[in-house]
Amino acid sequence: MIYNNFQDIRISALGFGAMRLPVINGNDSQIDEAAALQMVDTAMAKGINYYDTAWGYHGGNSELVMGKALARYPRESFYVATKFPGYDPANWSKVEEVFETQLKKLDVEYFDFYLFHNVCEMNIDAYLDDERYHIYSYLMEQKRNGRIRHLGFSCHGSMQVLRRFLDAYGKDMEFCQLQLNYLDWTFQHGKEKVDLLAEMNLPVWVMEPLRGGKLAKLAPQYEAELKALRPDEDTAAWAFRFLQSIPGVTVILSGMSDSAQLEKNLATFSDERKLNDTEMNTLLGIAEKMLSVGTVPCTACHYCVSHCPMGLDIPHLLSLYNEHAYTGGGFIAPMALSALPPEKQPSACLQCCSCEQVCPQQIKISEVLADFSEKLG
Repeated sequence: MIYNNFQDIRISALGFGAMRLPVINGNDSQIDEAAALQMVDTAMAKGINYYDTAWGYHGGNSELVMGKALARYPRESFYVATKFPGYDPANWSKVEEVFETQLKKLDVEYFDFYLFHNVCEMNIDAYLDDERYHIYSYLMEQKRNGRIRHLGFSCHGSMQVLRRFLDAYGKDMEFCQLQLNYLDWTFQHGKEKVDLLAEMNLPVWVMEPLRGGKLAKLAPQYEAELKALRPDEDTAAWAFRFLQSIPGVTVILSGMSDSAQLEKNLATFSDERKLNDTEMNTLLGIAEKMLSVGTVPCTACHYCVSHCPMGLDIPHLLSLYNEHAYTGGGFIAPMALSALPPEKQPSACLQCCSCEQVCPQQIKISEVLADFSEKLG
């Protein structure tokens, strides 16, 4: 396992993300607890010491399961991170209630790392309105009391949002968690964000290194380009090698859904193989070609699902939309949709936009589903 230094501690370069734990019968809220605990056992045995969860993952059950998994190990043997769920306006006035509940769910007396979750356009004003919501002041108090060892934030927002947050709280932040991969290096202005954080001397934690699994397998022509450069390198490993090549990146989180994915990632992080200039240019060239296709940047976080009055499986529908866009039509999306009842089709969207209020990617979901319905006729 590769380790990186952060202040006075050593953190595994590969972090265990608990947003995509194994589930039962495809139900995102029903974690396969036995399988998840076994994965944590493997991760601990192979040297992973950083475990990342959050209030809303797996319908609120991720923190509970990770608490059970980690409670079986000495407290000093791991670092656990969770976040204040500011992506949902209903939580803005409940920072103390949420924080105390998270301590109980994770069965710990303190958090090694705690984050303002998903700083973005929809919540930046609330996060900065400390007089009304007291989020910042409460978390700073918990840090002074030792209940938060390291305070940071995750950001899905624009450069403008990132600057506003850093201008207000940057002096008190110790790290920033960004959605970063070779697609988002340009698509979500990843390079500019990394450069800004470097100016602030803030290390980078990475989320979505494989962009919800989309970079684990590429089109045959792209995989052939990469194989010509590194015949023995797995396609998914290229995404991690890219991040290993970015200065400032300290922890790379991966949400692994089964033991096979975990073992593959452990093999990748057994050594560090940074990209040379030719390899970097080739990879970014592939990203440019991929982004030329009209798709939407859904990462299947499932925040939208709980806010949909129709109970639509929005990540699934957006995945099918992207498939339809990538192939210019085809049979896969219509075939998959034929298995859904009318009330779960894209056309069932009420255009209420509730889902858009909590989407980290700021996707205009209502417009996409309307467009999907039109494309399908």
